[in-house]
Amino acid sequence: MDRTVIGEGVELGAATSSSPNIGSSQPSPPPSRIPEPVDYIAISLVNPAKMSDTGLPPQWEIRMSNSRGIPYYFHPPTQESRWEPPPNTDSDKLKAYMAANHSEAIAPSAPQAQKQKIRAAHLLVKHAGSRRPASWKEDPITRSKEEAMAIILGHEQRIRGGMTTLAELASTESDCSSARKGGDLGNFGKGDMQKEFEDAAFALTPGEMSSVVETASGLHLIERLA
Repeated sequence: MDRTVIGEGVELGAATSSSPNIGSSQPSPPPSRIPEPVDYIAISLVNPAKMSDTGLPPQWEIRMSNSRGIPYYFHPPTQESRWEPPPNTDSDKLKAYMAANHSEAIAPSAPQAQKQKIRAAHLLVKHAGSRRPASWKEDPITRSKEEAMAIILGHEQRIRGGMTTLAELASTESDCSSARKGGDLGNFGKGDMQKEFEDAAFALTPGEMSSVVETASGLHLIERLA
């Protein structure tokens, strides 16, 4: 939420099927070179002592993409990331290594992640204790957490009373950059959002709205769209 995000109020790794570099103002990189966002947490799959067993060229590593749940290839000296093995890879050796060590993580992950994707919108009210106490409409945000709670409970009451919709309120009252889309965050899967947000969103049925959800970014009302 406060860094590379679909919505400013919700932290994620990525939310499209093409590239993990979502939310960047820079042009998309060519498919052969896909840089990981700064806050896109990657997990190395290979013990450095066994790196030569992978068949990769020197200094290349295998890491796991949190957003897509599949391995990618990373070169620390140049910070290059790519989905395809780099040139001069011993493909037979790499195939054997992945089959022996990570086949379970690779094979089922892509279709499984697709099945788990949902779509949701949210309305975010930040406070002075939020991780980034600023928004498109107020900088800095100085209200207390108690004041933020009173505000969002008022929004919830209006929505549940049929006086307005979450999308209408989010467009003017949300402290997330997704306000311009009525709070719509698009499609996302497990591991893309902060855990509290993710747990609440996945527990909803389409058309249902959550009660107030608290994350490090602030206080949210979440509506599952699909």
